[in-house]
Amino acid sequence: MSRRSSLQYQQGAYAGHPADGRLQQAAARRASAGYTLVHAGRALRLGPLAFWALVAALVVMGVWTVTTATYFAFREDVLTRLIARQAEMQFGYEDRIADLRARVDRMSSRQLLDQEQYEQKVEQIMRRQSALESRASALGEVTGSVRPTVRTDPPRPSLLKPAPLGDKGAFRLQSDREVAVDLPSGPALKSVGGVGGALARLQASLDRVEQRQMAALNTMEESYEFKARRIRGVLSELGVDIGKAVAADSARGMGGPFVPARLPGDAGSFDRQLHRISSARSQMHRLSRALGSVPLRKPIDKEIDLVSGFGVRNDPFTGSPAMHTGLDMHGATGDPARATAEGKVTSAGWSGGYGRVVDIDHGNGLSTRYAHLSAIDVQVGQMVKVGQIIGRIGSTGRSTGPHLHYETRVKGEPVDPNKFLRAGARLDL
Repeated sequence: MSRRSSLQYQQGAYAGHPADGRLQQAAARRASAGYTLVHAGRALRLGPLAFWALVAALVVMGVWTVTTATYFAFREDVLTRLIARQAEMQFGYEDRIADLRARVDRMSSRQLLDQEQYEQKVEQIMRRQSALESRASALGEVTGSVRPTVRTDPPRPSLLKPAPLGDKGAFRLQSDREVAVDLPSGPALKSVGGVGGALARLQASLDRVEQRQMAALNTMEESYEFKARRIRGVLSELGVDIGKAVAADSARGMGGPFVPARLPGDAGSFDRQLHRISSARSQMHRLSRALGSVPLRKPIDKEIDLVSGFGVRNDPFTGSPAMHTGLDMHGATGDPARATAEGKVTSAGWSGGYGRVVDIDHGNGLSTRYAHLSAIDVQVGQMVKVGQIIGRIGSTGRSTGPHLHYETRVKGEPVDPNKFLRAGARLDL
């Protein structure tokens, strides 16, 4: 029975009783002091705390019952979803691991490819450096100098210094530092722009070396050609047959089978230019050697102090006009008289007004005469070289004092020696 019905029952029971209202008030206080449960004529009185505890227990039991029933009803679905979620997470991890492995493989492949390309570039640089060193050695052989080396610093204004013609037209190639393929590593590699930057700088350095080598070849070729043209021009002005002069030089102790000079079909521009330089150098050396048999040098050591020139003059004894067939050069008795070209002594002794005289045949129709000598240091048939002492200055024969009478003859006819001496000065002989 509810609290309301119980209260109404009690109030109805006391309504017809003549008691005063105190009984009703007492009943009301008892009713407010707790809850009374009536069932089958039995009443159970509960306090507020116990009543609400009972209600809470009933609610908890209801919730637990509903939850348990729901769990058992939907357990399979929950387990299936949990398993699917775990499987999805596992597949996701496996996919990420596979993706990471693929990325690692791609990075490894790229590194291997970069390493291979790097090694190929280094190998190309090494081959190119070796080729440049071979070219430098070839240049050294052509120039006749010490083994040249290539360098990485800026080139000097001129790598080649031409030597005088007296040295057979040789060149000297200046010695420089070698190029070393030295790649930076570690922090230094990062600071200089990495391997690519280092390789690019090495390539640029080798480019500069190759350009300097080509410039050196151009300089040599131009210089050899210029000197050959100058020698031909001088010999032509002197009336010397160039072909005969070169043939006379070639007649001295040479020979061997004829092997024509040929270039391989795959020869590059450097090899072709080097071949041209070798040919020009050989031709220029032949012309330079031919100059050795042309009387272009001074017959005395000191500067020429000309006493009497070539041509008509007043005879020193008679005072009448006379032809002077040579040059009278002042000198002290005993000073050396030197051969002005290579040749063979054809006369060495006394010859009338010339006094003691030496005649030298230089071939190709050229000959020289040294007269008024105080002493003769050669004999007939002897071969003499340029600058060799053939006698001593004196005043023998028809002479007024110590001096050297020097003549130059072409095919037996006297010509002005000054013409040859000036040509020798032009050629720095």
